[in-house]
Amino acid sequence: MGEGPEIVSTVAALRARLAATRKAGLRIGLVPTMGALHEGHLSLVRQTKARCGLTVVSIFVNPAQFGPNEDFARYPRTFESDCAKLASLADVVFAPSAAEMYPNGFATRIEVAGPALGLESDFRPHFFSGVATVVARLLIAAMPDEATFGEKDYQQLLVIRRLVADLDLPIEITVGETLREPDGLALSSRNAYLSQEERKIASRLNVVLREVATKVQRGEPITPTEAWGRDALLRAGFASVDYVAVRDAETLAPIESLTRPARVLAAARIGDTRLIDNIAI
Repeated sequence: MGEGPEIVSTVAALRARLAATRKAGLRIGLVPTMGALHEGHLSLVRQTKARCGLTVVSIFVNPAQFGPNEDFARYPRTFESDCAKLASLADVVFAPSAAEMYPNGFATRIEVAGPALGLESDFRPHFFSGVATVVARLLIAAMPDEATFGEKDYQQLLVIRRLVADLDLPIEITVGETLREPDGLALSSRNAYLSQEERKIASRLNVVLREVATKVQRGEPITPTEAWGRDALLRAGFASVDYVAVRDAETLAPIESLTRPARVLAAARIGDTRLIDNIAI
């Protein structure tokens, strides 16, 4: 295999590569990504490698989860450097083409409800169907023992857990904590879009979320606190705020008081860049 991971680009080649590992009884782990790998992704890979006999990282910028006016064309694609970062961490990189994932005549999309309803779906109605469809394709292609996702995309994580449970896939969904810059900004491939001035504003996102969480923990009413959080982000320099929401941590249902574990989630824009984040309450 040389110094880097083995690269395969078709489902058939992936299944052939994993067959011997599966026959040997080794645990197989999958980390799905869209590339542009940063330390947050690599922490998920390390976590998987520590538990599994073979680690697969998929790299695929999924067109099905981007809307017509979103950043699919400019989404960072850094395949060679991604593979270099994975040299001592991943055994296999699965890097399919769009034609491999969505061949001519492909006509199936997975529609999701439950934790997919609201928040991101209010602003990106196409998003979770695209995510669920590609994740199902990846999971069925690899059939790993476990697949690891990051907590930064918290609603997506809950949607994938629901997907795996509803389709009765024998795959454990494991979770990696959000990694942050020293000033609290969550690591994200989209941070590369930010100018120096925008980067300073972006660091306020996590600060405001923590202030919202503190207010709610002190017993302040949730709806006015959410409104305060939206106003605080606008005052900090964000161009627009899609939502600041306090939700049940398990279902993402709206809550009126803090009686169970909760999560505060936010999405806001700086210039052309949309950032999301969340923290536990």
